[in-house]
Amino acid sequence: MNRPAATCGCATPPATERHAVGVDPEVKARNLRRLKRIEGQVRGLQRMVEDERYCADILTQVSSVQEALRAVGRELMRNHLKHCATAAIRAGDAEPMYDELIDLMYKHVR
Repeated sequence: MNRPAATCGCATPPATERHAVGVDPEVKARNLRRLKRIEGQVRGLQRMVEDERYCADILTQVSSVQEALRAVGRELMRNHLKHCATAAIRAGDAEPMYDELIDLMYKHVR
């Protein structure tokens, strides 16, 4: 799908890398801690596969990692709505932001 990038206020053109309009330092630190924990869980999963651990035990850990990633995703979505989307809508760029939000929701509902 070739659509123009949403002008959500996350970056000013012609920037190639977009950045958040605002990020609460506490939320950022919490997300980084979660991601480091998830990284450790994934390394643990690799060891479990290497050690030929029981499939059901590995699947249980996979589910745990997926839920942890979903929690990070929810936090990021909250930040995006609170800062980036709000800024874009207030700036009059509502339509592209609505499209971006709908796309994000459909991608993350799975």
